[in-house]
Amino acid sequence: MHTVVVGTSGVTASDVLAVARGGARVELSDEAVAALAAAREIVDALAAKPEPVYGVSTGFGALATRHISQELRTQLQRNIVRSHAAGMGPRVEREVVRALMFLRLKTVCSGHTGVRPEVAQTMADLLNAGITPVVHEYGSLGCSGDLAPLSHCALALMGEGDAEGPDGTVRPAAELLAEHGIAPVELREKEGLALLNGTDGMLGMLVMALADLDTLYTSADITAALSLEALLGTDKVLAPELHAIRPHPGQGASAANMLAVLRDSQLTGHHQDDAPRVQDAYSVRCAPQVAGAGRDTLAHARLVAERELAAAVDNPVVLPDGRVESNGNFHGAPVAYVLDFLAIAAADLASIAERRTDRLLDKNRSHGLPPFLADDPGVDSGLMIAQYTQAALVSEMKRLAVPASADSIPSSAMQEDHVSMGWSAARKLRTAVDNLTRVLAIELYAATRAVELREGLTPAPATRAVIDAVRKAGVEGPGPDRFLAPDLAAADAFVRDGLLVAAAEKVTGPLR
Repeated sequence: MHTVVVGTSGVTASDVLAVARGGARVELSDEAVAALAAAREIVDALAAKPEPVYGVSTGFGALATRHISQELRTQLQRNIVRSHAAGMGPRVEREVVRALMFLRLKTVCSGHTGVRPEVAQTMADLLNAGITPVVHEYGSLGCSGDLAPLSHCALALMGEGDAEGPDGTVRPAAELLAEHGIAPVELREKEGLALLNGTDGMLGMLVMALADLDTLYTSADITAALSLEALLGTDKVLAPELHAIRPHPGQGASAANMLAVLRDSQLTGHHQDDAPRVQDAYSVRCAPQVAGAGRDTLAHARLVAERELAAAVDNPVVLPDGRVESNGNFHGAPVAYVLDFLAIAAADLASIAERRTDRLLDKNRSHGLPPFLADDPGVDSGLMIAQYTQAALVSEMKRLAVPASADSIPSSAMQEDHVSMGWSAARKLRTAVDNLTRVLAIELYAATRAVELREGLTPAPATRAVIDAVRKAGVEGPGPDRFLAPDLAAADAFVRDGLLVAAAEKVTGPLR
């Protein structure tokens, strides 16, 4: 099994995906263990002094003015975890919780948190045992970290609360720890706070969304090319020299992808045949501009994610010179903004894909295709309601594009009076990514059928390969009306699993 070694300088996106989705094992580097021990010495020395130090010998948030005596500090750390484990609502997905736990471990191993090496090792042990704490949908405002979600994870480290075992069964965490020979931790000064105070949940969801959207943006270039071909559009608008004079990198990449997919097509360029037109509609002609803008948004979001992956997010932090300083690095604004940006871009990509689908189904705008791509229009309804489903998905995505990060709701007796809502931005982005997959699957379904209905004209080799692959995957071609939901589900899986991109790339080579 693949092993990810966590050091002091952060982790990569591929590390997060390997642990969250691939079940990779986690090990602490010798460097990390040494840094953990050195930082802990600083915290222990401060804890022994009579002067109060925030997070070490005081309360938290609005209660930070109280100095906590030595005999109550273990209780304080235990209490903060228990009281903050106050999430509600549905369970969060296993991959999100694993990403959250791994990213918190990443910050702990930086040597800036003051957590003991044995606590970090227990965090790794839970991941390696496949024990996933039960985390709930609601409980994070994205400031002072993803508090409730991280608290539910810390609760499991203490042998409390519920967790899902490697077999998928939810049981008391104490039972699962005992079965795997993991001793519950007893938290000491600063450790409870250090386990809760990070942007790890929203960052984990950002990393996974970026990976999914990478595939979906390439998929969208392929479905757009299929729709252009089915509509007998022109590929001249994809010429590199046209995109070079407006040099947005994403636009150029999308145009290059579409051109590669359409190479050697006999369906493109029929503008002056039976139904002359000067140029294609925006949804066809401007596909690279819209998808390209989304690609450039992805690039910016990826830069933010890389910075966060290299960061140590905690409050207070242990500095190399021995100071323990309070700070505001836990604020989720940098991550929240790009999560919202991505939801906006995804909604617009879905919107333009739906417009192409609608054009394929409208006999007045499809340039010779049958109404709704039906076998016997009137007797058959064809893909009429598939487009309704697509429209409903797009409409929801527009609602999900309303930014969460523009909101703030004060908490902790006005001590935390401006919050990022980054967790909420991440949760709605996950829904948006799922819906975008479905929208592109419906465009794929309609466009492949439409290409096959263009009898006497040969599609491009790459689109022919896509059609063949999607038919082998259980998505049926033209014909009389049938139960459509299974076809759409198969098309969804074809896009979601990366099979659409793989099919095209067998002919085109790697797409961008």
